[in-house]
Order: sequence, then C-alpha cells, then structure tokens
Amino acid sequence: MSAADTPESDQTLTPLTEPADGLTGVVDTPAALAETIDAFGAGNGPVAVDAERASGYRYGQSAYLVQLRREGSGTALIDPQAVPDLSELSAAIAPAEWVLHAANQDLPCLAEVGMTPATLFDTELAARLLGYERVGLATMVAAELGLELAKEHSAADWSTRPLPENWLRYAALDVEVLVELRTKLAAELSDAGKLDWATQEFEAVRTAPPPPPRREPWRRTSGSHQVRDGLGLAVVRELWNARDAQARSADIAPGRVLTDAAIVAAAVSRPATMPQLAQLPGFRTKNAARRMRTWFEALQRAKDLDPSRYPSRRAPASDTLPPPKAWKDRNPEGAQRLVLVRATVRMLAEELHLPQENLLTPEYQRRLAWSPPKDLSTESVADYLRGLGARDWQVQAVADALSHELVTATDH
Repeated sequence: MSAADTPESDQTLTPLTEPADGLTGVVDTPAALAETIDAFGAGNGPVAVDAERASGYRYGQSAYLVQLRREGSGTALIDPQAVPDLSELSAAIAPAEWVLHAANQDLPCLAEVGMTPATLFDTELAARLLGYERVGLATMVAAELGLELAKEHSAADWSTRPLPENWLRYAALDVEVLVELRTKLAAELSDAGKLDWATQEFEAVRTAPPPPPRREPWRRTSGSHQVRDGLGLAVVRELWNARDAQARSADIAPGRVLTDAAIVAAAVSRPATMPQLAQLPGFRTKNAARRMRTWFEALQRAKDLDPSRYPSRRAPASDTLPPPKAWKDRNPEGAQRLVLVRATVRMLAEELHLPQENLLTPEYQRRLAWSPPKDLSTESVADYLRGLGARDWQVQAVADALSHELVTATDH
C-alpha cells in the first residue's frame, strides 16, 4: 500500500513540536532584514516559503508574517508590516526554487511585498496530480514523512502584535519540512511519469495574472436571492457599498463590520426609521451599531432613487457562462455536449489517477461544450483548449478523446 493510500490512523506519527534550530526572533527592523538577506543569499538549495494572512479579520489579503527556510540559512520569520519591502530578499533567493504549499493562495500577498519567484514547486498541487484525496499540509506531512504537524493556528488573526510565541513556533514549523516533502513528492511524480505535467502546472500558477475585478461585486451578497424587486436590490447595493467603504477605511473584514445576513434583512424589510433598522438581526453587534447612521443613510439613498435607476434583477452581460442548470433552455445542444465532455474527462482522469478538475479546468470543459470549434478534429479541439489556457500535457491527454466524443454526438 502506498503512502497515499495509508490511513493516518494506521501510522505512528512523530509530533513536530519544536523548530530544529530553535525559535528565532521576528525580523522587524531594516538591520535584521539585511542580515536575513545575506544569510539566505548564501544558503543552498530550494527555499521553503510560506505566508500568514489575517483572512476574516482584516479588509484585504495582505501578509502579516512571511516564513522562509533554507539549508545553510536556517529559518526566518519576517514581519512585512514592519519591513514592507522584501524585494532585495526576493532578489537574493531568486535563482533558487521556491517551495510553497498551495502557492496560488500566497503568491499574491508575497508579490505585494516585492517577493516573486523565478521558479517554484507547489507541494499541494503535486499531491493533487499524484491522486491524493486529502492534500492539506498536515495530512501530506503525515503521509509522506510520518510527522504530526499541528494546524491549530491556521485561522488566527495574524495581524495581532506582538505575535504569541506559540503562533511563531507554529509558523516556523510550517516551513520546517517543506523542502523534504518536496523531495519525496518530486520522486513520486517522476516515478509516475507526471513530473513534466507538474512542472507545467507550477509555471502556470507562477505566471497566472491577477483575476480581473468583479463587475457589481455586491451581487455576491450571500442570501440576496431572497430579494426579488428592484428597490430591494438597490438597498443591497447601497448597504454593500457603504459597508465596503467602512471596512476598507477601518481595515476590518467586511463581514465583521456588517454581515451579509443583515444587509439582506434590511433589503427585505426596508425599515422606515433608524430604531427599526437597529432592531434587525445583525445590526446589534458593536461594529454595526456604532455605524447605524451610515447604514440608515445608505438605506435612504436607495429609497430616494428613481425606479429607473434600480439595479436589474439580471446581472449585466459578461463573458461568464450561465450556470449549467440553465443550459437545457438556453443551449440544449450545449447541455448535451457538457454531459459528454464531463463524462470523458472524468473517465480519463480516473485512468490517470488524478482529479478531473486538474486534468482539465471545469471552466474549459464548459466553454468547449457551450461553443465548440466548428471543426471538431483533434487538432482544432487542441488549439481551442490551448487558446483557453490549457497546458500542453492536458491537451495531449484529452483532445483526441474529446474530439471523438463530440464528432460522434454530432453525427447522431
């Protein structure tokens, strides 16, 4: 039985409780950063990199701690709020491979402080390509290295200062064995004939552009489907925008300023007075209550709008495809193709022992089904998928089978 199939309960795990070199102090001065740059520039081999954010506590997704470890350099815990420009550190380690777990989550906040890798290895993505069902860092460290890595502080408020010592220990341990895990997974990828696939995937993650800003982001308010008229949607929009401005100004996560449920409650009931608004669920919390006038003024702005300026119930047209459940009416042939495309990709993914979403991005599957090329030859399907952004290994794995299925469906 392989490590990927071995239940954690059958393993005797060694607790990983203390960094090998002891717990170092936080790098939070220019002088300490200069020493760190020299140390890591003189190190050897790959660099383990991680970052801690304050998701759910602060407005954005900035890094509040950056952890690095390299052979010959030790471990560094850097406070990017105190030393916000890490571009010289990035340059010092740029020739080396950076090892991250779920790199797409950390690369944006690392780029904000000037850190961008020249090459990377993503241990989570490697595990997915190898067919692991559970790919969290603690799970992979247990399965591959037989070590027990605690994750009790993963959802902590990392903007806290000073950071508690046990949090810093946790952060240091996150990069302690990352390079060793990378070595094991790279060997497995090579044995499985998937190392080139992984290399292509890592590069796609490294070079991925930031997502475009959402159009009308207020429409993503949870529960807004309960609001069925234009005035109600106007209330959602005004309250969402007011909340966003308040959250940004105070650097607090929007949901901690005012919940989505509170916004929807106001949009449905539309109270006439501020005291009535204050009695609605979600408006009694400390953060919401102290901004009650702001919320009431937003509510009044919506009520004062001419109905011609109400938001439409349907989101503005974009290049986003409709949800598949609507295809039967809007594109019945596309709906039939989607069934074939999904089934084909699922079958191929099972044969290759990897998740189907890693074999071919679900969005690419939908777009191929919705509007395929007129010429359904293997070459045309391959070119179409490449145009969407599919990597060469993915195209080689799926284009011929998808072409065959689509041609057969068209002939019938």
